[in-house]
Amino acid sequence: MTGDNPDEKTVTGLIKWFDPAKGYGFIYNDEGGPDILLHANVLRNFGQGSVADNSQVTARVLTTARGLQAVEVFEIIPPDSHGMPPIADLPQSVIEDLQSLVLQPARVKWFDKAKGFGFANIFGRDDDVFLHIEVLRHSGLADLTVGEAVALRVVEGPRGLMAAQVASWDEILHHKTSDALPGSNPSPDAPGEEADAAPRVIVG
Repeated sequence: MTGDNPDEKTVTGLIKWFDPAKGYGFIYNDEGGPDILLHANVLRNFGQGSVADNSQVTARVLTTARGLQAVEVFEIIPPDSHGMPPIADLPQSVIEDLQSLVLQPARVKWFDKAKGFGFANIFGRDDDVFLHIEVLRHSGLADLTVGEAVALRVVEGPRGLMAAQVASWDEILHHKTSDALPGSNPSPDAPGEEADAAPRVIVG
């Protein structure tokens, strides 16, 4: 139970589906019983505008006359990447060592879910950072909106900067202030480097 309210409890379950356009989705209830309604505003309060199917969610759930409803999200864990399509231009070695990359504040320039990609800009820099739909899914997200504030871990790919991970804006608050400063970002590779070289980690 949560607090003294017998109608509230903390539940962990997997995302059944979530549609940002509809503004809601559902969580499978690990304890059995009916699915749990997840409203977009509750997800936004956690710092995300979308969430990928099969992500693990821990939330405070309220029993209402209409059924179970999530009222606060505590944690979201991205779905198991096993069986997911590989991410183009992003070696498995980078994916397995994401925590070594600096988490940087950014804003979405545009993203087209149907096309499967988009771009963002790190705060304080004009360089476009490529956003791949599979990176979003590996990060536990399903979509992004224009102007949305996010946190990125970035590498230098064969065609320029690309996101290796996309996190909620709130993730910046859990890291060192120096990691979040736009001025801490280094310049991209100088012209003339091999275009087909393996992605290079951008470090602070």
